[in-house]
Amino acid sequence: MTQQSSRIVAVAIAALGLLVLLLAACAIEPEAQAPTPAPSDGAAVVEGRVDVPTLEPAHETDVPNVAYNPADVPPPITRTEPTTVQITLTVQEVTAELADGTTYDFWTFDSTVPGPMVRVMEGDTVELTLVNPETSRNGHNIDLHAVNGPGGGADVTNVQPGESKTFTFKALHPGVYVYHCAFPPPQHHIAQGMYGAILVEPVGGLPPVDREFYVMQGDWYTIGRFGNQGHQTFSTEKALAEQPEYFTFNGHVNATSTIHPLQAEVGETVRVFFGVGGPNVGSNFHIIGEVFDKVYSGSIETFTANEEVWYVPPGSVSTFEMHLDEPGRYLLVDHALYRTQKGAAGILNVTGEWDPEIYNPPATEGNAGH
Repeated sequence: MTQQSSRIVAVAIAALGLLVLLLAACAIEPEAQAPTPAPSDGAAVVEGRVDVPTLEPAHETDVPNVAYNPADVPPPITRTEPTTVQITLTVQEVTAELADGTTYDFWTFDSTVPGPMVRVMEGDTVELTLVNPETSRNGHNIDLHAVNGPGGGADVTNVQPGESKTFTFKALHPGVYVYHCAFPPPQHHIAQGMYGAILVEPVGGLPPVDREFYVMQGDWYTIGRFGNQGHQTFSTEKALAEQPEYFTFNGHVNATSTIHPLQAEVGETVRVFFGVGGPNVGSNFHIIGEVFDKVYSGSIETFTANEEVWYVPPGSVSTFEMHLDEPGRYLLVDHALYRTQKGAAGILNVTGEWDPEIYNPPATEGNAGH
């Protein structure tokens, strides 16, 4: 390289450095004088997403997906006397699809996200066994938010691969609650899909409805961007910055839209147990075209009537009840609506006859005969 060329390169490098400094300065409010974001800050993570690593091809799956069928809800409790209820949950670490053409290594309860819904009654003694097969690579446990006791059960259910543990607790408070793995670090186990819901019915049961559904939202932090096909792996940096790439209802981008859409009929009353596993992001739950007759977090006695959107924080479950007046396709969404483009959406298909006194749009190809 000639001396003149060296000078040109040096000047170019100096100019580039000055440009970087000027851009950084312009990005700071004069009165705030905030420090340049650290690599773990949200802004830095967003910048870092420009350079997306090449993903490995999609891995062979242990199960096609971990999508929980929202209609798979335990039947209502009809007894009025407390009893002992035995529950067994088995840890399963599986590779499955997160989205079409995209695989991920999930940690689950019973191979689904969320884990199975547990249903007991106020006053019941619950005997819960957690099994961790020898095929697992990690230790796990379970923390149930319905438990009154240190750790919610986590302290006494630490299970290494090949172990099982059993503990008992009394269900004291009617309501619906999250359970999740709390094995250190608990946030990572939750981020891998280890959460579910436990319903404690009041004595005498909840008011009868025609159908019940169980849906839980989760946020997912992957090395690649949303939509990249191949095998996605966990990104600690994005999780720390709370910058998820994917949102799911029930463990797959299409879980409640094309894999297991919700099905009901006109005239039915519907109850949806909707929770958020997280680990970081709550949900603004809404069903487009419906008004919730009742929403309650905790006891049914604390319900709110005629609600449109209800915030469900991470680590919580709420109950939504409604009467279906008209047929059609109703969208379940997180009303922070850009999240729908990352998977936070589902479908409730309602069949039956139209009632023009309630809803009577102009006749079109899609609603001819109203």
